[in-house]
Parts: sequence; structure tokens; C-alpha cells
Amino acid sequence: MKKFNFKLIMMLAGLVAIAATACKPKNMGNAATAGAAEKAYVAPGQYDTYYNFLSGGFSGQLSVYGLPSGRLFRVIPVFSVDPEKGWGYSEESKPMLNTSHGFVPWDDLHHTELSQTNGEIDGRWIFGNANNTPRIARIDLKTFKTAEIIELPNSAGNHSSPFITENTEYVVAGTRFSVPDDNSNGDVPINTYKQNFKGYLSFVSVGKEDGKMDIAFQLECPGVNFDLSHAGKGKSHGWFFFSCYNTEQANTLLEVNASKNDKDFIMAVNWKKAEEYIKAGKGKKVPVKYAHNVFDEKTHTATSEIKKEVLVLNTKELKDICYFIPCPKSPHGCDVDPTGEYIVGSGKLAALIPVFSFDKIQKAIANKAYDGEFDGIPVIKYEAALHGEVKKPGLGPLHTEFDGKGNAYTSFFVSSEVVKWNIKDLKVLDRVPTYYSVGHLCIPGGDSKKPSPKYLIAYNKITKDRYLPTGPELCQSAQLFDISGDKMQLILDFPTIGEPHYAQAVPADVIKGNSVKIFKIDENNHPYVSKGESTTKVVRNGNRIDVYATAIRSHFAPDNIEGIRLGDEVYFHVTNLEQDWDVPHGFAVKGANNGELLVMPGETQTLKWVPDKVGIFPIYCTDFCSALHQEMQGYVRVSPAGSNVPLTFSLGTNLPAAAAK
Repeated sequence: MKKFNFKLIMMLAGLVAIAATACKPKNMGNAATAGAAEKAYVAPGQYDTYYNFLSGGFSGQLSVYGLPSGRLFRVIPVFSVDPEKGWGYSEESKPMLNTSHGFVPWDDLHHTELSQTNGEIDGRWIFGNANNTPRIARIDLKTFKTAEIIELPNSAGNHSSPFITENTEYVVAGTRFSVPDDNSNGDVPINTYKQNFKGYLSFVSVGKEDGKMDIAFQLECPGVNFDLSHAGKGKSHGWFFFSCYNTEQANTLLEVNASKNDKDFIMAVNWKKAEEYIKAGKGKKVPVKYAHNVFDEKTHTATSEIKKEVLVLNTKELKDICYFIPCPKSPHGCDVDPTGEYIVGSGKLAALIPVFSFDKIQKAIANKAYDGEFDGIPVIKYEAALHGEVKKPGLGPLHTEFDGKGNAYTSFFVSSEVVKWNIKDLKVLDRVPTYYSVGHLCIPGGDSKKPSPKYLIAYNKITKDRYLPTGPELCQSAQLFDISGDKMQLILDFPTIGEPHYAQAVPADVIKGNSVKIFKIDENNHPYVSKGESTTKVVRNGNRIDVYATAIRSHFAPDNIEGIRLGDEVYFHVTNLEQDWDVPHGFAVKGANNGELLVMPGETQTLKWVPDKVGIFPIYCTDFCSALHQEMQGYVRVSPAGSNVPLTFSLGTNLPAAAAK
């Protein structure tokens, strides 16, 4: 053990020393030149060629950039409240953040995944993962709004998600942190990890037409850390591949205790076989609790349902579902090339890149070319599954993308570079520095059957010396490379909101034509909708006040309300009557201890307000909607509890007494 620790420490010290020099490359020849930058220029009034969807990491959001310009178009709230858009503040959106633990207004969104049809990006939805309180979200790309969130039971650390099959049959998620399952007594000593902790893979089905999600089944697996994954495609459709670390099954000081083994695993999962077992009745329904939240665009309202069971298959008992393939030290990325033949593992502490062959894996299974078992799962011999190794490619390999022309591109965190290599002959073809400490990569369609080999984007964790300083923390960044030629060429770098992990990009034409411009008023089925100013009203029911309000350039109806008393709960139901594209209206009231509303054309949203003092409270539109935006305001009068001030509301008639003479 002492010998191992010394070797590990020396190895890490060497990597750190190399990283220190890599952070300031001496050769700046790969920096973008003025001529190269022209390739990233998008003239005013012109559209970008691609949408780029970036995970938000600890922000819990998803951001949308244009490529090649690097312009930020939108930040989509997913797992975090967002006062700009009222997400998590409006009564309609609050149920979207419900979980079995109650209202959870934050999470750690690491990965994005675009829906596919026949292995090609179809532009209908994009999925995101919640790493902390395990959830998967589906974002509708007609509205760029979170449409559905489903919680994952028996899970902790939903990092290995949300990866999809080639027809979006399933979104799949693996546990980062193995824990006792939900239906067991979790009050066990932590150091009984090997006896009591388990890993789970969740297969979430996706409705072919409406995208509706459901947990189809879970696989109970050995207690390791599942890191990343990708689905098979083409010949390997029906399989999933997961990187696994901590095969030591350690529970403390993992940087040492989970780095002992020279090899960890890639887990190959035959989900078609799992489906067969389910049809044969081999699954077991297990009691659990998890939330399923859906946003209805007709009612503009979310609902949350707590579900109470899930179907589980035990992979120890059903041995032909899962297989382990040895992979050099602490694998992170697990990537499948466009043909579905090659599976690339990236051992973070390895000095090579192993490439596995799907055909060889199948042959090894047929011949039972195993090297024993790990916790009941067959271990395929390394050489039997191996296509070959990329020798000395760089330091700290993480992620690989593909250009569809037989080439792979791998990020190296420690040596801060991207390396291009040929998949078949495994020869390194090119390398470029990144600034600095690159993580994920993205080629548009790079994990699909049909990549678009024009650009590669590197997402970097450290930006010292690249931008103006902003205190102790600097922005994260993305760097755009032109990969249309034999050599990679840096043409742009641009700051991003924190913290970009995985990202996906798609040609703009796949999405932009389907964009919703308005919600039709006559199709608004919100229970508190006002479809015209003539239907606005204020209704008291005990201490509940419902304000049926409308917004249109440039006033609210009503804009004067009196007769509200301390102790009342006031619900402002604001319907935006505009039927014009890009004319939202905001709504805020002084003293409200939550956020604002941002109401899209034809939509209804609700702000709950509990006044805490007597007086006059202004209301106003927070969105710059017209030249008379400032005039879009009103007043609410709050009287003491028990007051006999009548409940009244008006628009345009409640003029000052002096003016009325």
C-alpha cells in the first residue's frame, strides 16, 4: 500500500507539473488569427448555422449559443428557479421542481442529449440530467421550455445520463454514487459498502409522438460508480456502454482508494435482452417513491404526480444482460463511433486510449472468452474485446467525438489539448492546445450516425489570461475549431455561463422552422384565463383573492384594485393578450418575496402574493415591451384585517378626485 501511494503521488505530481506548463503554451501559433476569425463572423441580421446547447453544471440551467458566432441566445431554466422567466416562482411552474423530497429548486445539470430518429438528430427535444437529486428533464425545442421532469428512484448521483438510443426509445441513466436501494433499510455503516450498496441503471421510455417519459425498468447492478455512457448504433443498436470506476468499491478517499486497480471497466448492456426478460415476467415490481412532473402547454400549467413502484431486473441472476470489459484506470468518457463498431474508453489516469470492437465483443461472448466474474457479472478478456490502443496520445484523456470521416477527436485535461486520430489505424493525425484544461468536446451530431464535420467546440474549465479578470472566479469558455481540413484551426473563443460540461449542436435548419411564435388565445385552457379585458375580474373567496388580469401594450386590466386586506392571499392570474411574436409581458408587485412573471403571448401565468403591511403597492410590467413601457403600471391598496373597504377594481375610470370635478 505504501509503495502504491508513493507511485500514485509521483505520477500525479508529474501530471500537475506538465499541466502547469500546459496552461501557458510556449507555441501560440494555434491562436486564432484575424483571417481565421473571419470564419466565425456572422454579419448583423444574419443567422448562425448551428444551435449549440450547453449544460449549465452547477447553475442547473441549459444555455443556447449560435455557431459559429458564439452568441448567447437563451438560458433555459430546467432544475433551478429563474427570476428572469419566473420559473419556479409562478404557481404554474412550481410543480416542475417537485421531488419525493419536496420542492427542490436547484440541481447540477452536467449533460445534454438531443433526440434522434434513425440515429440522426431530429430537433424535437433535448434532455438534461440532474446529478444531485436524480432527475431527467425533457426540453421541448418548439418552445425552448422544460416540458417534463421525472425523478429516478434507487439512485444517487445521476451523472451517467441522459444518453439515448438511436430512435429515442429510451433515455438511460446510471448512478454515480452507489447507495442502498430505496426499499431497504439504509441505516447501515458506510464501510459496509460492498455488502449493502448497489448501482442502478434506469431505462426511461420516451413517447414516439409526444415525448412523454416513463421509467420502463431498472437494472440492479454491482455497487460501482457509473460515469458516462453512450448507446450503440447501427450494428450495435440494442446495446449500451457505460464507463465504470471505483471497482475497488471504496467509500473513503477515493482519489487514492479508487485508483488502485490498473483497470476498471466498460459495462456493455444488452437492453434488447432485458426487454425479452420483462416479456417473460422476470422483472420484479419494487415499492419506491418518485415524482413525475409534466407541463401542459394548453393549460400553461404543470402537474406533479408521486409514483410508487418501479420494475427491476437483477443482473446478477440474469447473466446475459450485462458484461464487463476491462478498461485502463479510472475511465471517464465512453463513446461510440458513427458506425456502431468502435467503443472508445478514456482512462483519466491512463497513458493510452483503448478502442474496443463490437464485433469482437460479440465473438467473445459467444466463445465465453471471460476472465472470471465481478460481483456476478462476466468479465470479458481485455484482448478479446480490443480493436487496439492509441499509444501516447496525451495526458488525461476524457471525451471523444467523431467527424463521420473515420476520425476521432479526444480531449486531454492534463495536457490541455485536443488530439485527432484515425479510428482504424489508431494513428495520431493532429493536435492543438486549448486554453485551458479542456473537458468535454462537441462536434454537431458527433455522437450520432451522421456528424456534421465542420466545427469542433472545446469546453474549458480555466480561463486565466484569456479574458478581463472578474475577481477570484473567472468565466468558463468554449473554443471553436474549424475541422473541415486536415488540420484543426482555432477560429474563436467565447465566454460561457457556468459550468459547461457536455454539449450538443445541430444544424439550425433542423429546429428553427418549428419554433412556436405565440400561444393562441382561443386555445388557452388555463382555469383562470381572461381572453379579453371584458372578462377581467377580482373575486374573493374567504381570504383568497383571485385577480383575473390581462396585459397588452401598454396597460394591465385592471390596474387599480382596492379592498384587499392583511391576511389575504392574492393570486394574480395574468393573461398576455398579445398575438404578436416576441412580445412577452412581465408582472411584478412591490414587496412580493418571490420573483416576477414573464408571460408569453397568449399565455396565462400566476403570481402568489401575501401582503405583509397596509398601504399602496405598485404593480408594473418588467419587460420593455413598447415606447410606453413605463406607463404600464397600476396600484393595489391593502387595508387592515377586518376593514370594510369594498373589493373594487377598475381600468381608466378611477381618476383623482380633483381631476373629476
